[in-house]
Amino acid sequence: MCCVDVTIIGAGVVGLSIARRISSSGRSIAVLEKEPGPGRGISSRSSEVIHAGIYYPSGSLKARLCVRGAALLYEFCTANRILFSRIGKAIVAAFPEEEPSIADLYSRGMDNGVEALKMLDRKELLAREPHVGGTSALYSPNTGIVDSHQIVKRLEAFCLNSGVTIMYRSPVIGLEKQRHGFVCTVEHPDRSLYSFSSDIVINAAGLDSAHVASLAGIDIHRSRYRIFPVKGEYFRVTGGKHRLIHGLVYPSPEKNLTGLGIHATKDLAGALRLGPNAFYVDSLDFAVDPDHARDFYSGTRDLLPFLNEEDLEPDMAGIRPKLQEPGCAFRDFVISHEAPLGLPGLVNLIGIESPGLTSCLAIGEYVEAMLKEDALL
Repeated sequence: MCCVDVTIIGAGVVGLSIARRISSSGRSIAVLEKEPGPGRGISSRSSEVIHAGIYYPSGSLKARLCVRGAALLYEFCTANRILFSRIGKAIVAAFPEEEPSIADLYSRGMDNGVEALKMLDRKELLAREPHVGGTSALYSPNTGIVDSHQIVKRLEAFCLNSGVTIMYRSPVIGLEKQRHGFVCTVEHPDRSLYSFSSDIVINAAGLDSAHVASLAGIDIHRSRYRIFPVKGEYFRVTGGKHRLIHGLVYPSPEKNLTGLGIHATKDLAGALRLGPNAFYVDSLDFAVDPDHARDFYSGTRDLLPFLNEEDLEPDMAGIRPKLQEPGCAFRDFVISHEAPLGLPGLVNLIGIESPGLTSCLAIGEYVEAMLKEDALL
């Protein structure tokens, strides 16, 4: 039976970032991906925003890895000529009663180490975004937008050039603990099965991460690893009105951070889209319901009074692997070496949703440090 040192399940930005980070260790590394290419899951269906780290509770992995990850990602994009823009973001209080929550975000962002945050009054907001409604805003100049597809391609190239083996169309259907390491069983496109052993297994399977954990024998209910998928749809703004917004415009955030609220996002071509909304789903359907345009219009008209419902066209949708049950409080990323569960060598990354893109390089750094600390690398 063939043996590799490290197997990473998932070739999205997180899995590829981990593979790139540990590729200099001299270990043999295999990345398994069920899709026909890299970054076809969560990585390809986002707002493509480089977040600053404002929203997340101080000390949480989401806060720490987002702040660190943003710095690393800007450096990576600059060094590799990947398109990005520090376009800036205004988190806007539409009414006076929302101003305390915006002020709380400012304090949280400062606690998290976010740089250059500034509170804007109505006049200062209009100077930056003259067509936006609202009484005040928190402005984050370090928030940016990026071409996430270029990031994925560059990470894949780094991995392949470093000797990492990447197997596409190779879903993992078995993960059995052995005395030393694990036996991984993969199903090929022709339905044939192939098994090999791996000393270390890193589960970065996104929406399938809880399922992969269960293959290793983990009770995902007892461990609170169950994924509750949350769908987010986007609508594109037509009719030339994209010119009326200069940066990113976000509302006061939703309770418990189920989502960040429907926001206005520019892309690198200057187009404007609204989204995402956020609602729990039972199936992975990426269609956008055109009837939701009315909700998008009504949900943003206080901040974007220049829009009409007819300006909105369905764009795309994504689904987040959220650990947070409906109506429950904030859940952090899970990045855990499962030795206490009798599974030494298994590292689970569960619930890596937003700000996963921003955090991807910092997650690679974090996992490498964890493996070294536990004498696995």
